[in-house]
Amino acid sequence: MTDRTAPTGRTALPDATAPSSARRRGVAGWVDVRGRRLGGWAFILNRVTGLGVLFYLYLHLLVLSQLAIGPGAWDSLLKNWFLNPVFLVLDVVLLAGLLIHGLNGIRVSLVGFGLVVSRQKALLGAFGTIGAIVLLIGTLMFISHGG
Repeated sequence: MTDRTAPTGRTALPDATAPSSARRRGVAGWVDVRGRRLGGWAFILNRVTGLGVLFYLYLHLLVLSQLAIGPGAWDSLLKNWFLNPVFLVLDVVLLAGLLIHGLNGIRVSLVGFGLVVSRQKALLGAFGTIGAIVLLIGTLMFISHGG
């Protein structure tokens, strides 16, 4: 990092093109673990689950296009693929991603509105507990109805 001295003798801002360990830019900044606290991990998790939900949306639309082919194609897809235990595990992963993204989004919104700024860690813990309970119930439902 190079510093330039301004005519007044004060130090100017660092050169924008100089590499800096303190500067985290782009996707690489999402996974830089140095100095990351709980809120930073929640941010990373929210981004990753958001991308996962977006991927699922496109996949879901692709699967639903099978209905245009006819009921036989849909029934075959359901019977041969979606009742497979591997896909039931993926349903649990999807539910976990939706819960993490949704509950953390509510937490971020509440903090953004200035409602619980001083209680962010407690709110993250409470929403994490609620999410874990709902995930456990959902997993039990997937197991009981899937097999």
